[in-house]
Amino acid sequence: MSTRFLAFLAIGLLRSTGSQAQVGELGKRLGLRHSSQLSDEKVSSGLKEALRVGTGNAVELTGRPDGYFRNEVIKILMPAQLRTAERGLRAAGQGPQVDEFILSMNRAAERSAPLAKEIFWNAIRQMTFDDARNILSSGDTAATGYFRRKTSDNLTTAFRPVVEQAMNEVGATRRYKEVMGRAQSLPFVRIRAMDIDAYVVTKALEGLVHVLGEEEKKIRTNPAARVTSLLKEVFR
Repeated sequence: MSTRFLAFLAIGLLRSTGSQAQVGELGKRLGLRHSSQLSDEKVSSGLKEALRVGTGNAVELTGRPDGYFRNEVIKILMPAQLRTAERGLRAAGQGPQVDEFILSMNRAAERSAPLAKEIFWNAIRQMTFDDARNILSSGDTAATGYFRRKTSDNLTTAFRPVVEQAMNEVGATRRYKEVMGRAQSLPFVRIRAMDIDAYVVTKALEGLVHVLGEEEKKIRTNPAARVTSLLKEVFR
């Protein structure tokens, strides 16, 4: 966790219980210039600004064409229970149909990602000093962990109907049924139908949280990621 990010959080917490001298000393030891001149409001605003920028970036990166599909880390692949069937279908010359199904799942995830922005921002508005203390004492993706705890249920609820609609519109549901039908016709392959919409929702959220964690790390450690005047002032 970057010392400057730690400093700006810790200073806000100390101001609520400590002296101005303690605030200044903490900032000096952790390398934050003019820390004693940062008001409580500025510290709080800086934290929330950092989180708004990070979540906004994560949503933008995932919620666009190829946001999932071209990102090998978060790309939604064939469900694990269908991997044997996938190999059989590809061996039988039906790889293009499998590829179309995989693409359609990723397109559904990309359509749902923008819904996360307001849910994330609501969690930022509800953040308490106890939440900040936990972020302060944890690792480089502590804020991402906070969002996972606070928003997972709401995100799942919001994503499900959009994914279902998108899966139909981009043809994923139809392609899933086609793939299942072809797979079930293969010799020695036994597979069960699954809730493919739930699978895509789960993978979409996992991918979004991963990207959010990467954006959090950037803001903590990379000056170029501090794209607003407030972030530059607080993290300098």
